[in-house]
Amino acid sequence: MGRSLVGCYSAVMRLLVALLLILGLTVPAGADTLVRIEGKNFIAPDGSTLHLKGISLGNWLMPEGYMFKFEVAKAPRQIFAAFDRLLGPERAAAFWKQYRDSYIARDDIEFIKSAGFNMVRIPLHYRLFMTDDGAMTGDGWTLLDRVLGWVKETGLYAIFDIHAAPGGQTGINHDDGPGYPLMFYVPRDRTLTVRLWRAIAERYRGRPEILGYDLLNEPIAPYHDVATLNQRLEPFYKRATAAIREVDPDRIVILAGGQWSSSFEMFGPPFAKNLAYTYHSFWASTKRDSIQRHLNFANRYNVPLFLGETGELTDEWNARFRILHELHGIGWSFWTYKNLDTPSTVVSIPRPAGWDQIVAYADGKRTDKPDAALIDRAVAEYLDGIKFRNGTVRWSYLASLGLKASP
Repeated sequence: MGRSLVGCYSAVMRLLVALLLILGLTVPAGADTLVRIEGKNFIAPDGSTLHLKGISLGNWLMPEGYMFKFEVAKAPRQIFAAFDRLLGPERAAAFWKQYRDSYIARDDIEFIKSAGFNMVRIPLHYRLFMTDDGAMTGDGWTLLDRVLGWVKETGLYAIFDIHAAPGGQTGINHDDGPGYPLMFYVPRDRTLTVRLWRAIAERYRGRPEILGYDLLNEPIAPYHDVATLNQRLEPFYKRATAAIREVDPDRIVILAGGQWSSSFEMFGPPFAKNLAYTYHSFWASTKRDSIQRHLNFANRYNVPLFLGETGELTDEWNARFRILHELHGIGWSFWTYKNLDTPSTVVSIPRPAGWDQIVAYADGKRTDKPDAALIDRAVAEYLDGIKFRNGTVRWSYLASLGLKASP
């Protein structure tokens, strides 16, 4: 009798699922389809330990001046203003559309997977996803949908990272703020940031290709009222995590340390499940002393660490620093996947002819506008050069990461 009832119940459930599929309704993925945290480890849905080997898609949805070789026009708003002056607002808008369509495309994601990475970290600028009054609209949503499709097709994971939050969270150019971490002073900015994270979580809830959400990039500069602001970091994280978990309850949330992701001193024990802690480190010692304080934190609370950004030095240093982390079970994401005319990246963009004149004008080092023909040619060459097929793959860089070392 009991088996008959179970069989009847199972048949009804199968019919219900079939009806939902016919109607085009979807059921959010369960926790067993997502990467989760167990102790100090990231655990894949099949139960295996996931060793993160990632690369950041810097400069795509969050431009930074140095990746254009600008020295003065560093923040996104300064970069946008420079191209407005060069091209005029209408042509500049067309430039940015083509730029975002070309900088990261399907062949980039396919190459990243083929090279041996298993994750991409995607920096985001809030203005591509919401207006200053909180309306959730912008070109970023379509771009993120598209790249996630490629990530899923190739079998990669993605981490979203808010690089520029409303008001600015770092106090330096790459948060596109006023040069001060106003987000931690202005309640409205914190509210907007939380609303954005909730909107992201609601849109992508249950998506198994998303590994987690990196709430803030490099918060709180070391020279800005640290004693006051550090106390506000974990309460903000608690609030943002609660908003995310309301709609995406099993998603990993990644918490960056203060002082540009260099310190966990302001954190207590984990306040929720599925939390990981991230730090950034550039040009540091390749010996254990450079990460001992982070290891101490992980041991104290039995939580996983993630090296969210590193690199920008030599291949030899890359290899030593990577091995140091792997010996201690710490996953990593190097910075950055694509950059202009540099050996310290996966794909180097060729420098266009006349680009130095573009840089001088953008930085205000020359007031006379370069010749129109030069501008048109240099910008066209740049837009062509950012396509994967026209870049130079730095195989020695990949080899330093323990990945594919030749075509």
